[in-house]
Amino acid sequence: MNVFRKIEVAPLTEAPEAATERMRRVAEIAAGHADPVDKEGRFPTETIEALKRERLLGVAIPIEHGGEGLGTMQIADLIVQLGQACGSSAMIYAMHQIKTSSFVTHGGASDWHRAYMRRIADEQLVMASATTEAGIGGNLRNSICAVEVAGGRFALTKEATVISYGNYADAILATARRAPDTASSDQVMVVIPADGNRTLERTSVWDTLGMRGTCSDGFHLVATGDARQIFPKPFSEIAAQSMLANSHIFWAATWFGIAADAFNRAQAFVKAAARKQPDAMPPGALRLAEAAALLQEMKGHLTAAIHRFEAAAGDDDALSSIGFAAEINALKVAASEKAGAVVRLAILVNGILGYKNGTPFSVGRHLRDVTSAPVMISNDRILSNTATLMLMSRFDTGLGS
Repeated sequence: MNVFRKIEVAPLTEAPEAATERMRRVAEIAAGHADPVDKEGRFPTETIEALKRERLLGVAIPIEHGGEGLGTMQIADLIVQLGQACGSSAMIYAMHQIKTSSFVTHGGASDWHRAYMRRIADEQLVMASATTEAGIGGNLRNSICAVEVAGGRFALTKEATVISYGNYADAILATARRAPDTASSDQVMVVIPADGNRTLERTSVWDTLGMRGTCSDGFHLVATGDARQIFPKPFSEIAAQSMLANSHIFWAATWFGIAADAFNRAQAFVKAAARKQPDAMPPGALRLAEAAALLQEMKGHLTAAIHRFEAAAGDDDALSSIGFAAEINALKVAASEKAGAVVRLAILVNGILGYKNGTPFSVGRHLRDVTSAPVMISNDRILSNTATLMLMSRFDTGLGS
């Protein structure tokens, strides 16, 4: 059952205002509720309502299907904006856009998925994901559960150890084996709308160090429906050609936004100290410069990965190549580690006022939120995968000139 109350969304009657300006208004609302969302571990209802009102949930949907057709760079920039206001809100928005990208890239050949894309844009629906599973954890490319198809209908039961904002989503995109007798890596992805034949029984509660507002509880998921809800393409292709790259890019954008806000608070602290003693270098100035260098590295890596991804769009061989996979893996690992480093430096700069909650320089929430980054698909797992790739290829030392 979807417990998130339905928001009336006015249809577009003219060209939409720039998405960045609309997101600015959303970010103001998110920032005002970020601390209670974190403290209470509650869903950021106010932010999601604002995203719906500003019609920012369907911006990636192609124009011909009712969206705005924004590209990866534009979506990532929106996530960065929101990340500077509330980490949990930005992560929810990022994960929604990751799932929406599966429709955009792989749903065009299916009448059912094209129609649902239009619903996402028209009704501003929130998309969630069920990929983790009891027995395999976060091993995205394997499933224990299987889809059973008969008479044009499907049935699916999944022990999902994590479904972020599952109780608040309008649809869940779940992975499963293609059939009960297929290999664990022979997977499909199924769209399971909240208004269809679906039950969610909560099996664990999301009581965590950070990213508390994502409400990533565990669920026993049972669903039946039209077999056309299954994406036509194998999940292996969906993952390689859109989902993995979008995941690492949009997660990195979230972490960059969180780190950028921590940096901004540290910079404000140093400037305030400099005004008090204009003839002396503030003690935290060198740490601030160090954080600026790391933040610039994050920005450069993220934008380079986006350009590489956009340049490879439509080229399945390029998107499935070893070099591309290694580069996207490197983005996730580097961004997750550097974001934490930037926030830790901000704490050193701000001192006790950064360590305490409730001050203009507080960065405790930021630190706890970015602590999730290295374990959100474990960096060790990703590095292990990259190590395997490196056994089969040479590192490209060219600079692309």
